[in-house]
Amino acid sequence: MKTIDELLAEGVSGKRVFVRADLNVPLDGTTITDDGRIRAVVPTVKALADAGARVVVASHLGRPKGAPDPAFSLAPAAARLGELLGAEVAFATDTVGESATATVAGLSDGGVAVIENLRFNAGETSKDDAERGAFADRLAALADVYVGDGFGAVHRKHASVFDLPARLPHAAGYLIATEVGVLKKLTDDVQRPYVVALGGAKVSDKLGVIDHLLEKADRILIGGGMAYTFLKAQGHEVGISLLQEDQVPAVLDYLKRAKERGVEFVLPVDVLVSDEFPDLKTKAPANPTTVAADAIPADEEGLDIGPETRKLYASKLADAGTVFWNGPMGVFEHPDYAEGTKAVAQALVDSPAFTVVGGGDSAAAVRILGFDEKAFGHISTGGGASLEYLEGKTLPGLAALED
Repeated sequence: MKTIDELLAEGVSGKRVFVRADLNVPLDGTTITDDGRIRAVVPTVKALADAGARVVVASHLGRPKGAPDPAFSLAPAAARLGELLGAEVAFATDTVGESATATVAGLSDGGVAVIENLRFNAGETSKDDAERGAFADRLAALADVYVGDGFGAVHRKHASVFDLPARLPHAAGYLIATEVGVLKKLTDDVQRPYVVALGGAKVSDKLGVIDHLLEKADRILIGGGMAYTFLKAQGHEVGISLLQEDQVPAVLDYLKRAKERGVEFVLPVDVLVSDEFPDLKTKAPANPTTVAADAIPADEEGLDIGPETRKLYASKLADAGTVFWNGPMGVFEHPDYAEGTKAVAQALVDSPAFTVVGGGDSAAAVRILGFDEKAFGHISTGGGASLEYLEGKTLPGLAALED
């Protein structure tokens, strides 16, 4: 995989460099609530601009249905990128139309432009190779060189991620190089004990990674909504908690295999419950109660791990050599259910281990709960991409950069 440093050594002054970034940031209207992904691409964009390239930044945002939708415009992300760069960033109001063509043509050496949301064009995500390829052809006309730096999208076989690199000289940006280096430490160069903390809503989202980690990890901690399917598999009442009944057989198999392989599976011993889901907008007090994990009332739902589980999980993380954490322990967006996620994050901060926060909601939680990002070994920008890499899958966006 060619690196951006090699590309810079060859010279990029005056060349149009297409940077496939991941600017898929959360928005409250037009206000960005977490700019972590934008900050992550700044080193690549700045290095190219400083070298005299004419930088064309492209990304998706949200899930528009292949047509323009103002709610998913990249305009706020473009403005924030300009603030972070300390330079003007031009913005094209389409992807490959008149505005994009004119905006790119108007760039001078060292200039930066962002084109509109790639998913406003149905060709970006099409499963039809010809349709996707036709869109990639039009994107290729905007550039001379391709730099892949949108790690959060490399697990997608999309036009700008998979097809476009085949049409242009290409290299990996700093973010992708960093992400891949970190993930190799979680697969090929693991310092033990290797402890994995998994949370989030659904067991089904983590099936592949759990299956693969049973061969790699020494200890797996389970929290979040997915914990209740594990508790159900053990025969416990879970009330109206989030439950994937169809995944109980798979969970039973994981528990059996873990025992056979000597992998320690750690489940909550107590949980915070309530008879109603909290209001995440007003943050009104929820007044949860704490019950043993095997004594959840039939008319209540678990919304966070309890105080004894927090202590237990902290102790299970304390002696780790490597930690990978993906998925919050509860409804961290509400202060009454944030303590479980906060406890796991603090345990990673306190640990001397190499700690990796696996993107998605975990990365958002770290920032929302006020932790210093530098206190962790690495905070990934790609939750889904990280999980698929750890499953051992071939990621289309990485494969496209290798030649």
